[in-house]
Amino acid sequence: MNNPLDDDDDEQNIPIERVGERHEAPTAAVTLEPPPPAAASHVRPDLREVEVIQGTHPGDRLVRVSTQTGPFRRRGQGLLSASLETDQARTRWGRRTQRLRRLLIGEPISTEQSIQERLTNVKALAVLCSDALSSIAYATEEILRVLVLAGAAALASLTLPIGLGIVVLLAIVVTSYRQTIAAYPQGGGSYIVTKDNLGTLPGLTAAASILIDYTLTVAVSISAGIAALYSLFPSLFPYRVEICLAIVVLVAVANLRGVREAGNIFAVPTYLFIFGVLAMIAYGLFRLATGVGGPLTYVPPSEVLPFGGEPIAVFLVLRAFTQGCTALTGVEAISDGVTAFKPPEARNARLTLLIMGVTSITMFSGVTFLAHQLGIVPSDQETVLSQIARTVFPSVGGSQPFWFYINIATALILVLAANTAFSDFPRLSYFLARDGFMPRQYSFRGDRLAFSWGIITLSILAAILIIVFGGDTTALIPLYTVGVFNSFTLSQTGMVRRWWRTRPPGWQRNMLLNGLGALTTGLVLIVSAVTKFQYGAWIVLVLIPVIILMFMAIHRHYEQVRRQEPAVVPLQPGPRKYTFVVPVARLNAVTLRALDYARSLSPHVTAVHILEGEDPTEVEAFKREWERLVPVREISLIQIESPYRSLLGPLLSYIDALDRQNPDDTITVVLPEVLPSRPWEYLLHNQSALRLKAALLFRSNTVVTDVPSMLGPGAARTAGRWMRLAEFPWGPLAVLVLSLFIAYQVFFR
Repeated sequence: MNNPLDDDDDEQNIPIERVGERHEAPTAAVTLEPPPPAAASHVRPDLREVEVIQGTHPGDRLVRVSTQTGPFRRRGQGLLSASLETDQARTRWGRRTQRLRRLLIGEPISTEQSIQERLTNVKALAVLCSDALSSIAYATEEILRVLVLAGAAALASLTLPIGLGIVVLLAIVVTSYRQTIAAYPQGGGSYIVTKDNLGTLPGLTAAASILIDYTLTVAVSISAGIAALYSLFPSLFPYRVEICLAIVVLVAVANLRGVREAGNIFAVPTYLFIFGVLAMIAYGLFRLATGVGGPLTYVPPSEVLPFGGEPIAVFLVLRAFTQGCTALTGVEAISDGVTAFKPPEARNARLTLLIMGVTSITMFSGVTFLAHQLGIVPSDQETVLSQIARTVFPSVGGSQPFWFYINIATALILVLAANTAFSDFPRLSYFLARDGFMPRQYSFRGDRLAFSWGIITLSILAAILIIVFGGDTTALIPLYTVGVFNSFTLSQTGMVRRWWRTRPPGWQRNMLLNGLGALTTGLVLIVSAVTKFQYGAWIVLVLIPVIILMFMAIHRHYEQVRRQEPAVVPLQPGPRKYTFVVPVARLNAVTLRALDYARSLSPHVTAVHILEGEDPTEVEAFKREWERLVPVREISLIQIESPYRSLLGPLLSYIDALDRQNPDDTITVVLPEVLPSRPWEYLLHNQSALRLKAALLFRSNTVVTDVPSMLGPGAARTAGRWMRLAEFPWGPLAVLVLSLFIAYQVFFR
């Protein structure tokens, strides 16, 4: 008969004394003895160590209770705190992977140190504002790329008016979000504000829009940064996708190291870019005003976009305006990340947002004005910002170090601007997971207090976008503004309703300000959806409802689980009813260990032996062996004939019959199981125990307990092998294999 515990294998037909060398077990005894009288347990659950010290006088005793016990520290009655020592890997492979992980990500940070991971205003400007500041590098260029379709006259007459409109809109949005932070000092991103004031469905719409925006931010910023690089080194152009993917991985690893660490890494490039652009604007305006250094003579690249013959129509002007509105991307990031600031959080967040708004407006205005005055024409070979720097800064010794500096700083800020999305995408995912609209895993913080699941998910989605669109910034831009302005509009509309409902002092002024923000961003949203629909905006309009449906499906699942959970009833004093069942094939040390364990927990233990029925003497032979090895009354023996040689069916049916007799009892099935000495030897076993566990997994009112035994002198080595398998990073390996498969499909098919 097939053994439910793999006992039919030759490995189990061994002397009882050889079994259980890895686990402490009653292997030396051949029979089960009656249990001794119950004794008081000397185990201290709180792990306290008590030392009695004799005093100098008779009868004097000093009792010393240690608060530190191995890797645990007692923090109070029934409260232990685990140290980093408990997280140490226990196998050689585990220690190697742990060292590699800590080399890349760093040592784990305690939750108590989270306040130290908060951002100062200086670092917050680099971490949370790099997206908004870096948008200056390509916002003006996107305006010119549309206007060039209508010829030189459109460039000359419409660049400044469109730029002025974007400046006004940027000022309105920044001021509106400062009001949002004041109203939601604990963090008031688009999702929270909209859900709080307009309802769940609008809130999910805002969340879906902003998640798409963050994903596009990574793809657009990194693609634009690499575009600045091949302005300097044209030979890099054929490898732009590979370089973009490598940068995505580097930025993800930097963010897995924690928010403060990311601030340390990204602060320098951000301020280098701000200084360089402001210096370029100041020097260019100075030369235009004074003529110092001679007239500014613009020399276009060898290849520029040809002037088109389209009429200067309203549609073209609106399309140029919406393309330039990419300068507003990232403005909402600070309102999402208020809790990342050092106290007082709200005040520091509002101040940083004001500094970011003034800096962005100054840089965008200056770049747009210089592009207009110099007559810059967009080109696929060189960015507009690079052309301005090449024209404004003079050559020094036959080279242009300032032009080189601007391009390097631009490439760095654009690449690292993705950090804004890596900061806020995981945080928004956390809020959604907390409310049950995303998987619970997204609320988990990793070793460095970063939301690891959100960071990894964003990396994968951005990499897919870069591959699909070939790292082309212009192809990605049309998808960009729809999600951004959708979340802007919903958030500002939610603030209008909040002011109307709460009516605090000054509510009329605040409502007017947020209402103006909602109106202007709503108009831009409509214009963006119409003008960019055929250029790719339709993808975002389709994705938003799909993502909302996904949110609702996840939430519905969690609600069903909550409703189906049994009502919480306080534990009552007194014994509980448990029935223990131990499947038995042969009476050896493995089986005796399981029986001994079961009877230590309950006086109601039943051993079940399945008979094939082919040998008529098997019943009596097994019974005699049972009486010799198990002379205890706490365990009953039931033998079941199975004429059809089935194991699982008769055993499960017997458990069902027991359950019907006592529906209030909890059935506990104790499975003795042998683990092979080598993993590949599992293929030589019939896996009956595994199949039985799988069959019982979904059975209600049933508990399955496994009693493993490892055989032979290499039991400890066997345990190490299984530990290595358990600690192997299967998840990262699966991601790597999937990435290689995608790369193969894209580049080699």
